[in-house]
Amino acid sequence: MRRFSCTMLVLLLVATMALTGCAKPAAKTITIASKDFTEGYVLTSLVVGMLRNAGFTVNEKAGMVTVIIRTALVSKQIDAYVEFTGTAWTTHLKKTDVIRDPVALFDAVKQADLTANGIDWVSRIDFNDTYALAVRKADAAKFGDTISSLAAYVAQNPKGALFAVNPEFYERPDGFPAMAKFYEMTIPTKQVKLMNAGLTYQALDNKQVDVAMVYSTSGLLKKFDLQVLADDKSFFPIYNPALCIQKDVLAKYPEIPTILEPLTKTLKADDVIGMNYAVDVEEKAPGDVAQQYLKDNGLIK
Repeated sequence: MRRFSCTMLVLLLVATMALTGCAKPAAKTITIASKDFTEGYVLTSLVVGMLRNAGFTVNEKAGMVTVIIRTALVSKQIDAYVEFTGTAWTTHLKKTDVIRDPVALFDAVKQADLTANGIDWVSRIDFNDTYALAVRKADAAKFGDTISSLAAYVAQNPKGALFAVNPEFYERPDGFPAMAKFYEMTIPTKQVKLMNAGLTYQALDNKQVDVAMVYSTSGLLKKFDLQVLADDKSFFPIYNPALCIQKDVLAKYPEIPTILEPLTKTLKADDVIGMNYAVDVEEKAPGDVAQQYLKDNGLIK
């Protein structure tokens, strides 16, 4: 009887080992939130698509405003989200010095946020969603294709260009007046019309103004066929998107930057403008637009 029991015990141990060896590894799970505007949804959907394609289970949180999503990350209610380097540097980290090199800014944000808050930064995407000035393409010959050429035109024709600017950008110390001074433009107050950001594109298209403050990756640039003037002296802040992630989560899943690397190498500003256009103008779902982009570019199966 004792021999039988020992034999059964050995068989039981062998069976247990076999089952353990065949058990599936624990699921890789991460919670990612998105910022509450079109590009925030699109960029998040791209990241989520890449991670799911690599076998992650991704829990998505609805769009949140900047302050709330940042609080959720720091308090570990979420694991990661896509943020912009310029926003982190000035808003979250309260830095006042201007870093105009995008890689240097990313490195500075990464180091400061990791040290102060335990938040790491990975997978910087090299396009800049920042403020910009745009003109109608038909007027590009008159104003040129840079802000410097616009400044030269204004110097010769002080009343020749009417500007549309959103009130926040006009009033902030690093906004429109600072930009004009930086480019040595003297712009009379009566040559500036204040209006909400979304209306500046329409005002330009309707020929109510000649130059409009815009966002450099807005889908409305494509809708109204506008020409963005190159910031040839690099006045505007750098806003490169990247994944900010709790350091413990990154330590648990160190493969995340490698998974996202093909996206960071492929995605360009024109791609983002096109996807923003598809959402804002064609009224497509951000997730569908992102999924199609990933498939079209061979980034997911």
